[in-house]
Amino acid sequence: MKRLAIVSSLLSTLVLAVPASAHQIWLQQDAKGAQLYFGEFGENLREASPGLLDKFVSPSAVLIGSNGDRTLELSKKSNAFDLSARAGSGESIVAEEAHYPVFENKHGGGTPTRTAWTPAARLVTSNAAQEPRLTLDLLPTGKPGEFKVTYKNAPLPKAKVGLVVQSGWMKEAYSDEQGLVHFDMPWQGAYVAEVHHTDKVSGERDGKAFDTASFVTTLSLVQPKGIKALPAGPAAKPNK
Repeated sequence: MKRLAIVSSLLSTLVLAVPASAHQIWLQQDAKGAQLYFGEFGENLREASPGLLDKFVSPSAVLIGSNGDRTLELSKKSNAFDLSARAGSGESIVAEEAHYPVFENKHGGGTPTRTAWTPAARLVTSNAAQEPRLTLDLLPTGKPGEFKVTYKNAPLPKAKVGLVVQSGWMKEAYSDEQGLVHFDMPWQGAYVAEVHHTDKVSGERDGKAFDTASFVTTLSLVQPKGIKALPAGPAAKPNK
C-alpha cells in the first residue's frame, strides 16, 4: 500500500509532453550498441529519415575513457545514428551537431533573427564527477541527483534544467550560483536531463551569418534503483 501511495503521488506530477520547441538530441545504449536520437525523449518522439533527421549535416561523437578519447563513427539509420562503440563501465560519450543549418525565427512580424543552433548530448555510466567538454554542458558531480551546468567551461547560474523519464514524468529546477541543480530521482531506468542557453552573439557558421547562438544539451543516465519505471507512451509520429 505504501508503494502504491508513493506512485500515486508521483503520478500527480506527471507531465505528458515537453514543449514543442524543446527538440533535443540524446544518447541511449543497450547491450548491442549506442544510438544518437533527435526528437523528444519524454514524448517518445524520434525524428526519422526521410524527414527532420536529414537536417543533420555531420554530427560527431567522442568516447571518453581511462585510456583517453576515441572518435566514434556515426551511421544514419531510419530513426537514429548508430555509433561505432558503446560506453563501458566508467566511460562516457559526448556528441554534438556543430553544423546544423542556420535558420530564421520571426517574432511578431518583425525582423527575422538568424539563429545558429547547436544540439549536444552526453551519456554517462555512473554518477562520477566529470569535466566539461561541450560548449554548454550538463555534468554529474558525484552526488546522486546533483548536476552542474557549465557554459564555455564556467558555471552557468539561473539555467532551467528539465529532467524527464520515458513515461513523460518531468521535473524542472534552476541552477544556483555555482551552476548546481538538484533533483529527486524516484524511478528506476533511463533519465534524460536537458538545459537550454541562448547567447546573443553574432557570428558565421558554414558561410552563413547568424545573430544569436542557441544551445541545447542533454545528459542521459540510467538509475538502477527506485520505483519500477512506467512504460513509454505510444511512439509519436515523426515530422516531415
